[in-house]
Amino acid sequence: MHTSNQKSDFVNVNGIRLHYLDWGGTGPTLIFLTGMGSSAYIFNQFAPRFTDKFRVLALTRRGHGDSDYPETGYDADTLVEDIRQFMDRLKVEKTSLAGHSLAGVELTHFAATYPERVEKLIYLEALDDRRREQAIHAQNPLNTVEIKREESAPPRTFEEYIANVKRDVPEFAAIWSELWDEELSHGVTVNEDGVYVDRMPAYVEQAMVKNLIKDYAPKKVTAPIPALCFYGQRKRKLTDEYTAEQKAAFDIFIREVRDPFFESIIAEFQSRFPQARIVVIPGGHHYCFIAQAEQVQAEMRKFLLE
Repeated sequence: MHTSNQKSDFVNVNGIRLHYLDWGGTGPTLIFLTGMGSSAYIFNQFAPRFTDKFRVLALTRRGHGDSDYPETGYDADTLVEDIRQFMDRLKVEKTSLAGHSLAGVELTHFAATYPERVEKLIYLEALDDRRREQAIHAQNPLNTVEIKREESAPPRTFEEYIANVKRDVPEFAAIWSELWDEELSHGVTVNEDGVYVDRMPAYVEQAMVKNLIKDYAPKKVTAPIPALCFYGQRKRKLTDEYTAEQKAAFDIFIREVRDPFFESIIAEFQSRFPQARIVVIPGGHHYCFIAQAEQVQAEMRKFLLE
C-alpha cells in the first residue's frame, strides 16, 4: 500500500468553496477528478504513486464530499469552469487530467473548451457519452427480479452504515479496505432522526443525471490531445439467490446486448479520439485504479512519461 501524506485544503472558486487534496511532488501537474458520489479521498492510495514525477492533486466537485452544495451549477459548462478557476487559484497553467466514471464528461468538455490548458487525458472507466447506457440497462432481465433480503434497522453508527454498503454493493465489498472507510466518512451525514444517510442531496444527483447523462452530447475536441482510456470487461457473478433460468437469461443479456454495446462505445470513442490508446482490462472493476491498481499505474506512467 502506498502511504498518503496529502494536504487537505479548500479553494474559493466560481462563488463556492471546493475541497481538494494535494499530495505534493515535483514536475508537471496531474489532477484527478472523481466519479459521481466520490470525493478526492477515493484517490488516497493511488495518487501518491505519481509524486516522484508529478505534482499530484485531486478535486472534489461541487455537491460532493467536503465541498459546498449549491442548488445549481451541475452542468458541464459550470463544472469545467470550476476546474479552470481551481487551476488558476493554484497557479497551474497546464495539466494532465485523470477522471473516473462520470468525470469523463468533464475531461472531454474541459479539453474541448480549454485545449491549451490540457497536456494529456486519462479516462478511468469514464464514459463521456452515456445517453444510450440507460436504454441498455433497461434490457437487463434481472431488473424485474426481486431478491428478498432481511431488512436491517436504519444505521445509527458509521460502522452500521458501512455494513449496509458492503451488503448492498458486493462490488465494493470485494475491494474493501480502510480507504473506503475514509472515503465514506466524507460522504455521509446524520439526519434529524440520528440516522446515517448519504450527504449528497437528491437535487444534486437529479441534476447531474439529467445534465451529464441523459442530455449530454460530448463537445467536440479539435486539438490533438493524447488520451489514454481504460475499459473493464466486467463480469458480474450471480449468487445462488438467483435461479438457473435467471442466470441463463442474464448470460444472454451480457453476451448479446451489454458486451456489444460497450464494444460500440469503445469504437465510437476511438473515432472521436483517433490518437487515443485504449486499454481493455479483462474482468476489470469499475474502480480499476483500486482493484487493478498495478496495471493501471504502469499504463498511466508509461503514457504520461512519453
